[in-house]
Amino acid sequence: MTQGRSIRLFLVDGTPNGLLTAEIMNWTGHVLTGPRSKLSELVQRPECGRTGIYFLVGPDPENSLRPLVYIGESDDVGTRLKQHNRPEEKGGKDFWEKVCLVISKDQNLTKAHVKYLESLLIQSAGQVSRCKLINGTAHEYINLPESDRADMAFFMEQIRTVLPVLGLDFLRETSRPSREPEATTTAEPEASPRFTLEVPRHGIRATGQEIDGEFYVFKGSLARGSWVGTERGYQSLYNQLCEDGVLVESDGTRIINEDQSFSSPSAAAAVVSGRSANGRISWKAEGSGMTYGEWQDLQVSAAVNEAGE
Repeated sequence: MTQGRSIRLFLVDGTPNGLLTAEIMNWTGHVLTGPRSKLSELVQRPECGRTGIYFLVGPDPENSLRPLVYIGESDDVGTRLKQHNRPEEKGGKDFWEKVCLVISKDQNLTKAHVKYLESLLIQSAGQVSRCKLINGTAHEYINLPESDRADMAFFMEQIRTVLPVLGLDFLRETSRPSREPEATTTAEPEASPRFTLEVPRHGIRATGQEIDGEFYVFKGSLARGSWVGTERGYQSLYNQLCEDGVLVESDGTRIINEDQSFSSPSAAAAVVSGRSANGRISWKAEGSGMTYGEWQDLQVSAAVNEAGE
């Protein structure tokens, strides 16, 4: 079982939409985040005058699924953020709406450390593929002693732990469900059984699995050839997956060409069915025929009974 972590959050101005700090017990890192509208207050804080890593985040008008992200480093983060706040024609960046910076409370992060961290973070964000990086190609930075590289690897893992808590998911690793049932019970003890969704009349047959709070539809699953539901709900998600090449035309249907994660079984069912669908009813567990909703209720009941014993 994964060990719990304690993260301390502080609302600087007492409002949920203002500046926010975050710290993890026994970690020297200090995180400060807030909207661009609070930049004038943020740059006045002492953290901004230190060496650190920062993230600029904003929506992508052409892709509602993934945000635009710029990852940078500086030995004076505040000054760099002021530069990014300029209009694009003056060397700034217009896309971002939120900023997050990470510094060290003991001020032991050097320019070499943050350049190495920047390289690791850009590489990781590209591999995870939860965002569109504005940086472009990452420059590998290896001019750091072995012991310092180990320290920065630990520092980076803490960043990857705390950012999703702040609503920044672009570094969160994607856990791929196992294709083998035997491996599911051993390698992924927290994964659900495998589920299927079938609509033979339209040539639809998809398989999926829930793991780490997300519902995955497996590569090779067949989905509706076009969206036939109302122009709302998950239509934009369906269209976006078509544009991204995840849903590919195949003999009147569409085939999912890579394991795709969804925020809920209903979102997955809607994309597969080409219309709004109740994922709690549509997905059936392989072998038992139990619906996703029935399986989930069973898990809750079992947990309550175990706690009462």
